[in-house]
Order: sequence, then structure tokens, then C-alpha cells
Amino acid sequence: MIKPILPIAELLRPIFLFFVSALALLSGFRFLHFSLYSNRVSEAIGLGEFFILGLRADLMQVSYFIIIPLLAFPLFIPFMNRYRVQSLWYRAALLWFTLCFIILWFMEISTPAFLAQYDTRPNRLFFEYLEYPAEVFSTLWNGFKTWLMIGAASTLLTIYILKRIARIIAQRFQPEPMRRRYLLGVYPLLLVMVVLGIRSTLAHRPANPAFFAVTSDAMVNSLILNSTYTLEYALYNLKHESKANLIYGDMKTDEVLTTVKQNTHLKEYEFPYKDYPTVHFQPATRKSEKPLNIVIILEESLGATFVESLGGVPVTPNLERLKSDGWWFERLYATGTRSVRGIEAVVSGFLPTRARSTVKLSNSQRQFFTLADVLSRRGYFTEFIYGGEAHFDNMANFFVGNGFQSIIDQDDYKTPNFTGSWGVSDEDLFNKLHQRLVVNTAKHPTFTLAFSSSNHEPFEFPDNTIKLHEEPKNTVNNAVKYADYALGEFFRKARQSDYWDNTLFLVVADHDTRVYGDDLIPVNKFHIPGLILGADLEPRTIKSTASQIDLAPTLLSLAGVSAYLPTVGQDLSRTDKAPENRAMMQFGDNYGWLEGETLTVLRVNKPTEHYRYISEADKQEPIEDPLNPEQLKK
Repeated sequence: MIKPILPIAELLRPIFLFFVSALALLSGFRFLHFSLYSNRVSEAIGLGEFFILGLRADLMQVSYFIIIPLLAFPLFIPFMNRYRVQSLWYRAALLWFTLCFIILWFMEISTPAFLAQYDTRPNRLFFEYLEYPAEVFSTLWNGFKTWLMIGAASTLLTIYILKRIARIIAQRFQPEPMRRRYLLGVYPLLLVMVVLGIRSTLAHRPANPAFFAVTSDAMVNSLILNSTYTLEYALYNLKHESKANLIYGDMKTDEVLTTVKQNTHLKEYEFPYKDYPTVHFQPATRKSEKPLNIVIILEESLGATFVESLGGVPVTPNLERLKSDGWWFERLYATGTRSVRGIEAVVSGFLPTRARSTVKLSNSQRQFFTLADVLSRRGYFTEFIYGGEAHFDNMANFFVGNGFQSIIDQDDYKTPNFTGSWGVSDEDLFNKLHQRLVVNTAKHPTFTLAFSSSNHEPFEFPDNTIKLHEEPKNTVNNAVKYADYALGEFFRKARQSDYWDNTLFLVVADHDTRVYGDDLIPVNKFHIPGLILGADLEPRTIKSTASQIDLAPTLLSLAGVSAYLPTVGQDLSRTDKAPENRAMMQFGDNYGWLEGETLTVLRVNKPTEHYRYISEADKQEPIEDPLNPEQLKK
């Protein structure tokens, strides 16, 4: 009675071999990742729970790989008494599981460098950046050379070893007569076990990343998973872009719009367009016959981390010197952790979401609101100036389709003084900006967006330009100090130029350099400097909490431009309205709303959290009192 079962076990050997070896591989790498971040893991979760939950997550991923050939298995069952069919199945299964093992290995060996850069396992950034191999390779080579070499060599070695092992196993396979009824008896049991492995629960909904989010440290939660799964989940979520925020709660559209329009700075406006429900007319607070030129200098990765008066490292002396000449924001916060988030917030006043940035979404490539669009309709010449390649992150396509009349990027610098992995130096960028302003402002009012890049890993900049803050040269602190030097040199020339008296400048960061921490929302890593200066602007310090989305309406108002706007940010130049004193931040799947000292965090399939944020100590204290329903709606 037992004898017919033995050939079945032999036939299913590739499944069992992959199951055991894949779990061993993923568990081994989880131990490696734990050793790299042992302090954070130990503080966030018990080690037993960490590794048991990790094994459970690995069972899900391994089961996903197993179920694919398993679903194809019934096609072979009617012919399994033929030796040739058995061999075909066996070799096809070996090939499939070899490929799957290589994918698991590659993703795990790629993880340490990704963790060091983004404080999480590979997610959508992993495949989005594959569009830019030159920049990514340069960053890896200069910043993570050791891991890159280890990863490449070990992956090639793994492929070679697996190929040899698969060949040996295939040669040892001996087809035997087999009764189909035994296959039909074993197969359903195996299928049920694999489906249970994928679901990982008997509850109504199968397990997902939120199921494993058991700590307040998002990075530790990602370590519980495995990198193949986190990447697959990111790919899966792409089809839900249009509903990305609905997962936080259920509010009808009319209720959403009513809540938004009840904000203090919006409720007195009229909203005349049904199809564009947030569009309202914003009158400028500056009254002048000739509107001012507007220049936005978007600084790469310049968080408050690098501004001494905001509690950071003293590497921005020029920015500190300039702040006394304009409007200085003490509590300004970025909406996200990537450049495209900073762009959409500053240029379009768009709030952060779990979906891709509007800079990349297909339906926002035309007829989407930007400052360039509204100003070009008023006779402004609009231009984007970048030191790198403007196609990066789809910037050029988004800008050209939404009001920018001119794009200048790396190809337009004929003889740059310095070129690094991410383009020409900030000095080259600001020289170009100065030249363009001299020419353009003499002909017509001008709106210009200049985006720096020297403060981007691998932190390359010209030699002998600054006194280094530290050794070696190519560190983030030195790169920021160089970027600050280039900024100071630009403003030195700008003050002596004809365009100074008629131009309003905004200097603001897109985001901080690395956003990480063991809080659901690491608020301090969203804190960025912001400065508006130029023309006849009276110096002022803005102490209330503000967001990047407030900058667009404020700039237009200060420049003397009255316009219909869809933005829901506040015009901070108004003296008849108190500031909203709030900011919003998207960190992975978590959405933070900071109002005064109260931080509310929305989570995916998890209860809303409520904290008291003490900015001076960068401390978040849980609030036990339930959240007011109206505040939660807001």
C-alpha cells in the first residue's frame, strides 16, 4: 500500500527542496538584517516574536512561488504514467524554483544598501529608480561599493551553484509507474496547505503588510517581512493608485469638500465651479501695478538637520545669514520624503498621498495646476532650470505639459566647471540661473524654478571651494556646506543685479536627506528650512507650523498676483486670519497631521494613533483621550 506513494514523493521533490532551502535563506538574511539593526529591533519587539512573525511572512512568499507550478500540476496528472511526462514536469519544476531562489537571493542581498539609504526594505522606489541606471549605479558605486560588489559576485556564484545542483538532481530522477488516484489524493491536500500558507490566517481577509506592522518603528516592521514580498506588494498597489487614500477611512465626497472648505482660511471664499470644487478666487495682499518676478530655489535634501538655528549641524552659514533679510519659517514641514513630493507640494500646492506623486501619474501630465500654468496665463515667461537630466522622475514631461515654457538641463551647460553623477554643480546651476534672470526679466515678468542636485548621494562637488566640515570629503555635511556656499554666491550677485528689486525668491528644501526613525511619523525628519526674500519684503519670522502646500498661495499673494486657485494651502501673508498652524506628512503607509503640538497618525488597517509632539525634545507622548470625531474627519 505504501509503495505507490514513494514515486509521488520523488515527483514532488523540487517543491520540498525549494520550500526548505528558501525558508532557510530568508531566515538567514533576517538574522543578518537583525544584526545590522539589533538595537532598534530589540527596543521595538521581542526577538522570539520578531523571528516567528518573520517565518510566517516567509511562508507567505514561498507559498506564492509554490502555488504557480502547483496550479499547473493537474494538467500533467492524466499523463503521469508516462515517464517522459514525469521528466518534463520534474525539469520544469526545477527550473522554476531555481529562478525563484535566485530572485529571493538577489532581493535579500540588495536589501542592506537599500535599508541604509531609505530605512526600509525595497519598495516602489526600487523599481522606479531602475529607469535611471546611470544615476543609480553611480550612487551605488560611490556610496555602497562594497555591497554592490558583494551582491553582484554572490548572485553570480549563486546562479552557478544552483545550476550545478539542479543538473545533478535532474540526472538522479528515476521515473516510476504511478497510479493517478494517489496523485489525486495527495494533490488537494498539498494545494490546501499552500493556500493556507499564502493567507497566513483563517480570518476574512488574508494577511498583508499591515498584519505584520506590530511596532511603531516602520523599519522594524519591514524587517519582519522579506524583500521579495515588499517589492511585489508595491507593484500590486500600483493598480490601486486612484483609491490610495480610501483605505484610511470612509467619507463621502460631499463631506470631504465641506470639511475642507470649513478651514478658517478658506470658508469665506466662494467656490463657483462644480467640476473644480476647490477652485476659489484668492486676492493678492500685495497691491501693485506690476507683479513681481518669482524664483523658487528647491534645494535637494536640505533638512533642518543641517541648519544650526533649527537644531541641526552648523553647515549652512549663508542661509543663516540670509534669513534675517526675509520671511523665515521656523516650523516648516515637507509633505514627503522624495523630490517629486516636494515638487508637487511647492509648485502645485498638492497634498501628499499614498499614491505615486502627481509628477508621475498619467492623468496629471496635462491640465494640472502649477504656478507656471497660472502665471503663464498672466504673461509670465516660465522656466525650469536643473543641473541634471530633466527626464529624471518624469519632471520634464510634467513641467512641459503644465505651464513651463522652457526646460534647461545638463545638456544646456556647454562648459560646466564640474559635473558629477547627478549633473553639473550647484555653482554651475546658479550661474545659469543668474544669466537667465538677467536676460528674461528685462523682457517680461518671469517665473523660474531652479532645482539643485549637489547635495545628493554620492555627494560630489568641486575641490577647493569650501573649508571641509569633516573628513573624508564626500559626506553629506560637506555637500550641504558646498550647496550653501553656492547659494550664498548666487545671492551675492543677485543683490547687485537689476532684477533684485522686482523679484521674490523662495529658498526651500524638497525634503530631508534620509527620513528614518522609530516613530510612526518621524516628524523631526520632515522639518525643513524655508525662506522668502527679495524685492521690498519686510523681514519676519513665522513661528507657527506650516506646510510646503502653503508656499504656492503665499508666493502668489506676495508677488501681487490675484488668481483663481484650486490649492487648499493657506496664504500666510494675510494679517486678518490667524495661521492654521498645521502640517501634513506622508511616511510610507502612514499619514501624519500635525496641528500645534498634536500629532494624529492614520494607518492602514490599524487604529488611528494620537500623540503630543514636543518639538524641542523631538519626543512623542501618546495621548490616551479619544480623538474628537470632527478632528479625525479633518
